[in-house]
Amino acid sequence: MPKIKTHKGAEARFHLTGSGKLMRTKGGKSHLRVRKPKRVKRLYDETIPVSPRDVKRIKRLLPYGAK
Repeated sequence: MPKIKTHKGAEARFHLTGSGKLMRTKGGKSHLRVRKPKRVKRLYDETIPVSPRDVKRIKRLLPYGAK
């Protein structure tokens, strides 16, 4: 059986936790951030779980897990 290639874009954007949850960062972090309130800017630093609807699709792009 040949090895399956990892999608490098997905590898950079998602990571698996120890318990197997897929986590992602929020978009819109870098552009036009100066005018946003501090509270909102802090929210961009968090990683949040991927929507349950997208997990199957993303795991297919990461056959050996993500870093």
